[in-house]
Amino acid sequence: MSDTLHIQMDENVEVHHPHVYLQDIAKLSCSNSKILNRLRVMPVANLDPDRPGRYVMSVIDLVKEIQQKEPTLDINIIGEPNFIITYQKEPVTNLVWRWCKVIFVCLSTFFGAAFSIMTFNNDVDVPALFRQIYLQVTGQPSNNLTILEISYSVGIGLGVLFFFNHFGRLKLTDDPTPMQVQMRLYEDDVNKTIIEDTDRLRENLKRER
Repeated sequence: MSDTLHIQMDENVEVHHPHVYLQDIAKLSCSNSKILNRLRVMPVANLDPDRPGRYVMSVIDLVKEIQQKEPTLDINIIGEPNFIITYQKEPVTNLVWRWCKVIFVCLSTFFGAAFSIMTFNNDVDVPALFRQIYLQVTGQPSNNLTILEISYSVGIGLGVLFFFNHFGRLKLTDDPTPMQVQMRLYEDDVNKTIIEDTDRLRENLKRER
């Protein structure tokens, strides 16, 4: 009875060195420890050290290389048929530059959100609406600083906290935040686009030949 190698592939794998081995891009499982150890250090790609970026590979090509080394081995692929190797050099830690980027993003987000809220309030004329409601309920003119304005201001802040589901490192629930969900959807769309564009380029090259 031949041994079986189980390979679990992710759609996008990040590496920080140009010499990529099988253990760097896949999770491996095999009952034969000797075969497993040999395949872990099997070279998969030698990337250009000076060209960080995304490289698309096919699982079929990976299987062919494994079968050349282990002809009697059964291979079970779990995951994506095509995957991306994202090669990035080891980042140089610069705390000053990192904090500058964090502060810039925070300020942009804060003033952008404030501007959006103010333009919305201006478009629907919230102050005039509050003055009208206050006059109808109390029979007295509003001084623009009533329970309506105060509760509305506090409610916006609390609503943002509940919607984004975290404040600093404190999370209200274990669910992913809306920002995390949108970033994950964006990553999936980028990965699929890169893989599809690479497949089309390969098909065009085959037709030209």
